[in-house]
Order: sequence, then C-alpha cells, then structure tokens
Amino acid sequence: MKKYENQIPTDMRMGLATIFSLLRDALLTRGRLKPATNLAVETFTIADIMTVPHAARVTWFGHSAFLLELENKRLLFDPMLGTRIPWVGEKRYSRKLPLQPEDFPAMDAIILSHDHYDHLDYSSIRKLKDKTHRFIVPKGVGRHLIKWGVAPEKISEHQWYEELLIDGLTLACMPARHFSGRGMFNRNSTLWCSWVIVGSDTRVYFSGDSGYGPHFKEIGEIYGPFDLTMMECGQYDERFLIHMKPEETVRAHLDLRGKLLIPIHWGAFTLAFHLWTDPIERVTKAASEQKVNIATPKIGETVIITSKEIPTSAWWRKEIME
Repeated sequence: MKKYENQIPTDMRMGLATIFSLLRDALLTRGRLKPATNLAVETFTIADIMTVPHAARVTWFGHSAFLLELENKRLLFDPMLGTRIPWVGEKRYSRKLPLQPEDFPAMDAIILSHDHYDHLDYSSIRKLKDKTHRFIVPKGVGRHLIKWGVAPEKISEHQWYEELLIDGLTLACMPARHFSGRGMFNRNSTLWCSWVIVGSDTRVYFSGDSGYGPHFKEIGEIYGPFDLTMMECGQYDERFLIHMKPEETVRAHLDLRGKLLIPIHWGAFTLAFHLWTDPIERVTKAASEQKVNIATPKIGETVIITSKEIPTSAWWRKEIME
C-alpha cells in the first residue's frame, strides 16, 4: 500500500509519557471544553444565495465545512454536517445546522481536503452525493466515495501541485502538513492537501488541516495574494505538530499574502484539550497585533469576500454569558 509523507519531518509517534498525559488531560478537563448550552447558529436559506448577484461570498457551517460561491459556481468544502463524529463520539455543539444536507441546492463540486472523520462524513456524503456534479479529492480518497455510492465518473483525484479547471475557475491541489487514515492500519494511505481557488477577480485559499510549515510561503509566492484565506484554527496541542496554534494561523495567513482571514476548524466539536473559545480568542488577538483583517462570522452567516463591511462581533462571548 502506498504511503504518503509530509514535505518536512513531522513526528506523529506517541510515547507512553505522551499517551498518559493525554489520558490525564481527558479526565481533568472533561466537561470544561465545550459550550454549557446548545450553540445558536444563523439559519441559511437558498434565497440568501441570490441576495447579491455575482458577488464572491462564503458561508461557514462550523468546523471546516463551508460553501464558496464564486463566479456563479457553488463549491462545498469538507462537508462534515453530521451530528457527531463516529468512533470519537463527540457531539456537535449545535442541535441544528444552518442548512440541512438534504436541503442544499445543486452544487458544481464538493471538494475534500483529506479522509479524517471530521472532514469526510459518511452520512453527509450519502445525503449530498446526488446534489453535486463532481467530487474533487486528493489521491486515494475516491475509494471511500465509491464505496458509499458515488459514481466513479463523478470523482477526480489529484496530487500536490496539480491544477484543474472548472468552467473558468482554476483549482490547485497543494501541500498541507498533516496525515490521513480512518482506521488503525491505514495511516497515510491517502493524500491530504490544501486547496487554491482562482477566479477571474478573486483568489481563495483553504488550508485543510495542517501544522505550520514552509508550504504556506511557497503557495503565497505561487498563487498569492489571496482575497480570502479559510485557515485552520483549533484542535491543537503542544504535543503534536499536525494542527496550528492560533498565532501560527495568523503567521500562515501572512505567508500566503492574504487580505481577509476567516478562522475555521473550531466552533463545532471538541477534539483537543483547549477551551472551545480559546482558538477564536487567541487568533483575534494575534490578528489585531499583526494588523490582519479578520472576519468572525457566526455559524451560517454569509460573508461577502471583498466587502468593506465584514462581521467582527465577538458572538461567542455572548454564548458564554447566557
């Protein structure tokens, strides 16, 4: 079986000391890492899509799932829209979604960054598979989709640095610093990646899951500057390097020569031992210090990418108070 590797050394082995420290933290922090009550979300309706014709916009659905509307194309990224993460058992913070999978409009493509359960969800794919013209995925991920009933001719798999065209949009499969696998014996058997989306007037970057690394600066030099970066910010730990700390998220955004940053990979599930608001508090602080333009939309709130008016409220603090 082919095994994929990161561009730079990334040790993911865990010794006994690390395992025991993780178990200790799991016991000590249980119940303190998620909202005390059901997290409110904004309701997203299909009519919202047509409110500003032809405007480039993005709607975040929590964790790393988002809908990008660009030049009359609808692209859905990492649609983990289930109520809990299988095996891990973590429930979503919100009881409802901004839009249920079965209510999504027709999409031009569903795009995946890797095969982990919190990004590639069986129940979501089953409900969405007939609503999209194609699936665009890194190498090896297509076999999951075929097993779940997606027609092979709808799937295209890609290596790092490979470009493809979708009716005038250029997509590039680019490196990330992470790993893959959905079981004990298939680690790194499929590729993980980030994605570049280039339109005639707008450039967007999606980090997927990634630790900090030199690939961000490389991608910025090749494809930047970006009008929007959708950047991983959450589920981090000092004991492993496959997720970025919030300060690294801002640094990576600057490496990419990004104009507007939207932090994602938080606000839906607890997968690490930090408070659920820690990512957004730290990333907004770091962005302010570095004079980075950052948007903090509520889950389900649409952002017009090039608008001068972007959501910046600290809505999560209100959730804590209630």
